[in-house]
Amino acid sequence: MQTGDFTMTDLSTVKAALKAQRIETPSWAYGNSGTRFKVFAQPGVPRSPFEKLDDAAQVHKYTGIAPSVALHIPWDKVDDYTKLVEHADTLGVTLGTINSNVFQDDDYKLGSVTNPDATIRRKATAHLLDCVDIMDVTGSRDLKLWFSDGTNYPGQDSVIDRQRRLGAALAEVYQRLGADQRMLLEYKLFEPAFYTTDVPDWGTSYAHCLKLGPKAAVVVDTGHHAPGTNIEFIVAFLLGEGKLGGFDFNSRFYADDDLMVGSADPFQLFRIMHEVVSGGGLTEAAGIAFMLDQCHNIEPKIPGQIRSVMNVQEATAKALLVDAPALRKAQLAGDVLGSNAVLMDAYNTDVRPLLAEVRAEQGLDPDPMAAYARSGYADRVIAERVGGQQAGWGA
Repeated sequence: MQTGDFTMTDLSTVKAALKAQRIETPSWAYGNSGTRFKVFAQPGVPRSPFEKLDDAAQVHKYTGIAPSVALHIPWDKVDDYTKLVEHADTLGVTLGTINSNVFQDDDYKLGSVTNPDATIRRKATAHLLDCVDIMDVTGSRDLKLWFSDGTNYPGQDSVIDRQRRLGAALAEVYQRLGADQRMLLEYKLFEPAFYTTDVPDWGTSYAHCLKLGPKAAVVVDTGHHAPGTNIEFIVAFLLGEGKLGGFDFNSRFYADDDLMVGSADPFQLFRIMHEVVSGGGLTEAAGIAFMLDQCHNIEPKIPGQIRSVMNVQEATAKALLVDAPALRKAQLAGDVLGSNAVLMDAYNTDVRPLLAEVRAEQGLDPDPMAAYARSGYADRVIAERVGGQQAGWGA
C-alpha cells in the first residue's frame, strides 16, 4: 500500500501516531561493551551517568521520540539521584525504567533470589527493594527485573523450590511498589545457566505476573527466544491479556542478542509492530514501554542508538499503513492470499519519505544520522572526555 493511496485523514492519523511514539534508550548502550571474550573501548565514552545522559539527549535531539533514559543499578549508581534528575531536566530528557542487577556479584554464583542460601536471597531481594527506593526519587514508573538464576546440571537444585523462592521474592518487591509503579519481569531462554533457567520463557513470566496482580507485567526481549519462535504471537497474546508491559528491542542471529533492532530480521520487527498496532498497543492507555536493550560493541554508540530508533520508527510506520478494513475483510472471507497481500503491501512500502516529512513537520532534520554526523558532537566529547574511568558493564 503506497502512502499516496491514503486519504489526507488517513495519513494525518498515521503521522500523529508516529509523532506521539516514544522509545526509551538504555544508559548502558553509551558505555563500553563487548562479549565474554573482550570489551572494546572507544574514545569519548561517558565516564559517569551524567555523561551518559548527555549522549542520550543527542539521540532525542535528532529523532524527537527518545525522551527517556533507562538506568541500570549499580552501573548508574550516584550519591544524589535528585541531581541526576535535575541534570536530565536541563537536557530535555527524563529518567525512565530502573533495571536491577543481581547477576554480577560472586555471591550469585548459584543464583540470586532463587539461591539455596537464605542469606544471599535476602541480599538480592534487598537490592531490588533499593531499586524501588531509587524509583521514588527519579519518578520512574517501571522496575525491570531480569534474573540470570538457573542451574548447570540435572539434580543441582530443586526446580520447584527455586520457583517458590522466586515467587516469594517477587511478592515482597511487588508489595513495596507505589500506586503508580509497576514491575516488569523479563525472561531469557538460556545464558548463563546451561541446564535450567528460572525464568526461561514468556509463560513462566506470565504465570508469576498473573499471580502477583495488575502491577506486574511481562517484558518481551526480542533477542531472548529460540530460533524460529513466533514472537509476534507472544506479543499478541500478552497484549490481549493485558500483560504486555514492554519491549526490550534488539536483534540476534545465533545465540546472544543486543544487536541493533531490526538488523537480523526487519520483517519480524514489522510483524511484531503490526500486532502492537492492531491490538491497540500504541495508545498511551496500553501503557507499553518501548525500550531498546542493546550494547554497541564495535559500532559508534550514539549513531547505533539513532539507527535503532529509526528502525523501530520504520517498522511502526509500515504497520500503521496496513489497510485494516481490507485485511479484516479478507480474513473473514477466508482469503488466505488476499490477507497476506495486504500485509505485504504495507511492508514493501518505502516509508522513509513519510518519516522524513514527519520529522520536518516536527522541526527536526529529515535525516537524523546525517544531522548528528554534521553536529561535531562526537569529536567534541572525544576531545573533552580524557582521563577518568570510562563507563562499561564490567564484564
